[in-house]
Amino acid sequence: MNHPTNFQTMNESELRSYVLAHRDNTEAFSALANRLKSKPGRKLSEGDLDRLPEILA
Repeated sequence: MNHPTNFQTMNESELRSYVLAHRDNTEAFSALANRLKSKPGRKLSEGDLDRLPEILA
């Protein structure tokens, strides 16, 4: 399967949509989780990371 390798070029909305459409892509999931964790005012716990697909939906 051909996945983009640079998720940094996607905006948050594009990356979110990609993760929801390709739930098996752990690289995209990690990129989105890291992006969300790095936003000021956003607090994600380790438990939230396990539930990220549910939170995004």
